[in-house]
Amino acid sequence: MMQSTAAGDYRVLIVDDDFRVGQLHADMVNEIPGFQALDPVQDPRTVPQLVASLQPDLVLLDLYLPHVSGVELLRELHVDAIMISAATEPKNVAAALQAGALAFIIKPFGAKTLAAKLKGWARYRRQLAAATDFDQQGVDRLYRTVQGAEDTAATTSTAPTEQAVLACVRQSREPMNVAEVAEAVGVARATAQRYLAALVASESLDLQLGYGTRGRPEHRYLAR
Repeated sequence: MMQSTAAGDYRVLIVDDDFRVGQLHADMVNEIPGFQALDPVQDPRTVPQLVASLQPDLVLLDLYLPHVSGVELLRELHVDAIMISAATEPKNVAAALQAGALAFIIKPFGAKTLAAKLKGWARYRRQLAAATDFDQQGVDRLYRTVQGAEDTAATTSTAPTEQAVLACVRQSREPMNVAEVAEAVGVARATAQRYLAALVASESLDLQLGYGTRGRPEHRYLAR
């Protein structure tokens, strides 16, 4: 589910039976550029229907909820989710991850912690959108990124090929596709794709959807 608002914000649904906590987390989300909190939900029984109708990009899901546990609920949802809870016992963390949670945030947490997790998740989504396939290094980067860890290799790399790819796109007056970058730099398409995905993930380049000569959608890259 890769939908966002017309303004480009990622839409976040917060599920917490405590209205005050849910609203506090919503306020935190709204302070993060590129994110928009939907109205917090207290009754977990309504969540599957709300996810289907509202199609949020991400759900912040409390572990302990009335009527149904967050772990049980998570198994029913086909959407990215981060579990939040004060229940830090290993069995609870393991259950959340086994059910499909992309990350686990311990309550109480501050705005800085939430921002780091959400920005990491956003980088993860950009990496997925920018790639056509992955090598092992790319998969490992995904796992680090979705946990909110800074990808030092991607953000500070001075590899000559990566710098050549970055310079090529920045010097172009129009967005470029993978084939154009590969030809201009003199590398294989797979190599160009790998570096382009890393540059998008590190926010050095932007990704947009364009259309090729046959009308098929393709990824195009442009300087930020």
